[in-house]
Amino acid sequence: MYRKAFYAMDRATPVPALIRNYGEADFAGLIEIQSEAFPPPYPSDLWWNEEQLASHIAHFPEGALCIEVNGELAGSVTSLLMDYQPLGKAHSWPAVTDDGYIRNHKQDGNSLYVADICVRPKYRKLGLGRELIASLYHVVVQLQLDRLLGAGRMPGYHRYAAEMSAERYLEEVVAGRLQDPVITFLLRCGRTPLGVADNYIEDEESRNYAALMEWRNPFKA
Repeated sequence: MYRKAFYAMDRATPVPALIRNYGEADFAGLIEIQSEAFPPPYPSDLWWNEEQLASHIAHFPEGALCIEVNGELAGSVTSLLMDYQPLGKAHSWPAVTDDGYIRNHKQDGNSLYVADICVRPKYRKLGLGRELIASLYHVVVQLQLDRLLGAGRMPGYHRYAAEMSAERYLEEVVAGRLQDPVITFLLRCGRTPLGVADNYIEDEESRNYAALMEWRNPFKA
């Protein structure tokens, strides 16, 4: 089980924070966070429900983490193990996460896949998303996996979709000529783009595209 107490920084003020595994008592709060973190036009039926959350802790509790700030739930990250081959075919979020239930979690998988990460908007300036991602890096190292893998939304893409492909948009963000709220954040967290997945998830802002990104375990060749 995972437990990390630390101080998040609210500008110059240290704020007590804790990352731990989430459980049944947290479900209502986690769903509330989803509704705040993913407001319309993001589809509300893609927020976690209690059945999905129960499946997370039943199949892979090690990858079901939440973060508290001053005792209040402030965010979460959910993951599963999968076998990933770099030359494998593209995948969608519903397929790789079993529609969010992660019943396809492979205990002997080689990669940790991020199913979801979200932070309550009022806490987004405290660097909690980066701390949650770092916690998954710890899980990758502890379980001696090859990588952390996940596909990031590209919510800024809809402003450029008429003039460039999703692949070109990703290139522009990586080059620093454009900024994207999600992809730029993931780059700051040490993630490396592998390519673009189309029809990844229903997401009007991203035009249903996502950037597949990885973090390789530095202790494995």
